[in-house]
Amino acid sequence: MNFSLSQMPERVKKPRSHGITMVMDKGLSIEETKNFLSIAGPYADVVKLGFGTSYVTPHLDKKLAVYREANIPIYFGGTLFEAFLIRGQLEDYISVCREYGVGYMEVSDGSIDIDHKEKCKLIERLTQYGTVLSEVGSKDATHIIPPYKWIELMRAELNAGATYVIAEAREAGNVGIYRGTGEVREGLVQEILTQIPTEKILWEAPQKSQQLYFIELIGANVNLGNIAPNEMLALEAMRIGLRGDTFDLFLNKKAAK
Repeated sequence: MNFSLSQMPERVKKPRSHGITMVMDKGLSIEETKNFLSIAGPYADVVKLGFGTSYVTPHLDKKLAVYREANIPIYFGGTLFEAFLIRGQLEDYISVCREYGVGYMEVSDGSIDIDHKEKCKLIERLTQYGTVLSEVGSKDATHIIPPYKWIELMRAELNAGATYVIAEAREAGNVGIYRGTGEVREGLVQEILTQIPTEKILWEAPQKSQQLYFIELIGANVNLGNIAPNEMLALEAMRIGLRGDTFDLFLNKKAAK
């Protein structure tokens, strides 16, 4: 940090197992990636190449090398995994990840239907090749999953070997754990937290109000994902009470007098 302030919440140091920030890269150029890492690298824990953008990214190997040099793990979006799976190309997906040195993999079923036992088998299998993040929730806003089912699915996927379970929200933050307006389904979130360890859940929270909700609920070291590259410093400032929304969150006002 550039200077000293008292009464600051303690952030888990990198490499972090919780308090992580997952960045959503939807198409940064190689130079933009370098610029992004020059300022936000200390706060980015993992980067997702959103949906299927890795398929159409020019010079993908060179871009991944930039992230690798910065010691930032990356993974391909779950939509790409589903695209391979529905075409019967799981082995090809594994080969692509190995070829490009991608050690994180997302197992999701937001766009296709996968029997849950089969999904857990896929998670178990992919743990042989790297760190697995499994996503729970549908991209279909009309598909409402009751809280007990979220808990059941998350628990099973963690038991199958997922390092984190991702609470689905899409890039816009308007499905899954959120209503169509972007409002948090608070009852759902709080019920999930009664059964699933908070450090194992990666909450997709692309909107500022959503990030604020989870910081206020869980604290500075909540796992947050789908963060835009240009919002990284703003989020880190919010995490530690240096943004108006969280200014009073960590202050001991009596000690300040």
